Amino acid sequence: MILSRLFFSLVILIIFCQGSFAAERRTPIVDAVAKARDAVVNIRTEKLVQRQNSPFFGFGDSIFDQFFQDMLPPRSYKTQSLGSGVIIDAEGHILTNAHVVDKASKIYIALSDKQLELEAELIGKDNQIDLAILQIVKPGKYPFLPPARSDDLLLGETIIAIGNPLGLGHSITTGIISSLQRRIQVGQQHSSVVIQSDALINPGNSGGPLININGELIGINTAIARQAQGIGFSIPINTAKRVLNDLINHGRVRRGFLGILVGAVSPSFVQSYGEGGVLIEEVQSQSPSWKAGMLVADVVLAIDNIPISSPEQYHSMLQTYTPGDSLKFTLLRGLQQLEKMVVLTPLPEGYELAYTRRNFGFELRQVKRKLLIDKVLEDSAAKRVGIKRGDQIIKVDDVRVETISEYERAIEYRLGRSSLTFTVVRDNVGYLIELP
Repeated sequence: MILSRLFFSLVILIIFCQGSFAAERRTPIVDAVAKARDAVVNIRTEKLVQRQNSPFFGFGDSIFDQFFQDMLPPRSYKTQSLGSGVIIDAEGHILTNAHVVDKASKIYIALSDKQLELEAELIGKDNQIDLAILQIVKPGKYPFLPPARSDDLLLGETIIAIGNPLGLGHSITTGIISSLQRRIQVGQQHSSVVIQSDALINPGNSGGPLININGELIGINTAIARQAQGIGFSIPINTAKRVLNDLINHGRVRRGFLGILVGAVSPSFVQSYGEGGVLIEEVQSQSPSWKAGMLVADVVLAIDNIPISSPEQYHSMLQTYTPGDSLKFTLLRGLQQLEKMVVLTPLPEGYELAYTRRNFGFELRQVKRKLLIDKVLEDSAAKRVGIKRGDQIIKVDDVRVETISEYERAIEYRLGRSSLTFTVVRDNVGYLIELP
């Protein structure tokens, strides 16, 4: 009897101690992950690829390849890719990277507590910012992690990255923030301002959430510097919040209208002032910048306290704002540094075509699926390089255009850039022309 009571007491003591030890191991990181993990999803995409079914494919014989391309139907096959995302509201909107779902024909997601996949559809994306919004097709109330804020982050604070590396299920890595506003180059004419940390971000983690020690969503994991060990980058959640409504309601990020043209500052300015910037070369009358009091020859030093040192950085920064957003410009006027608040407005109706006429010197007309030069203005950049009425434009930079609306979209994303490259076809011969 006594031995039975002692045994029972010992069992109770062991259970109590185990519970006490588990409680001691429950760190803030454990609590943060528990708060966020149910909102993290695995994303699997299918892409339909078509390839010409030529028996000479790969042998470099262009004559036979062309013959079989004309005679034989293309062969289709599917490829798959994996990524991560985070549900940001109860309706099932998922925030992820644009490259995770780029060119996907089918999108499937898996919740953290279920093996069953659910179908999702692409609602909107922006490849430059590398963000996309998906919607779970099946109606329901889903666990979610609302966007928090990233403008109060601290150097050295602990962060947690959650994702789906290699399709193995949730991966959790921790680290510290080493830079709040790291600028990285992501293309020839585009750069991004990101959060840099040493949290390990493996393949498949793209699109997953970056959270703070309170389990709050502060960023979207987007890239890793492969040439350096253990450096990860995340898009600040404040950047994502600025474009969420546009992605959900318009399927894309609309470009706001500011009304200035900028150019590079001189090397002597950088040498004498010690910093870069961009020079305002034109201020359009009655535009938001004109109303805010910005002047020709002002130098833009920063936007929302983020330094700007080149026209490319300036344009990349503006692409993360939408109509209605307020921007704080830090300007240098002579020797005086001042600040101006500017509220972006929607682009005026027909602005892209008016911009083309004013800056490049031609007008367009659409004939079926062809975009033709309708008029070339005298003493214009187009006239000087020999563009003629009837020439066909097939590309703006590397973007193919066949309609007026496609052309307007391509110009909208490039407004204010110093020069653009047009691919022009005349008599079945193509020419690359840089304007203005």
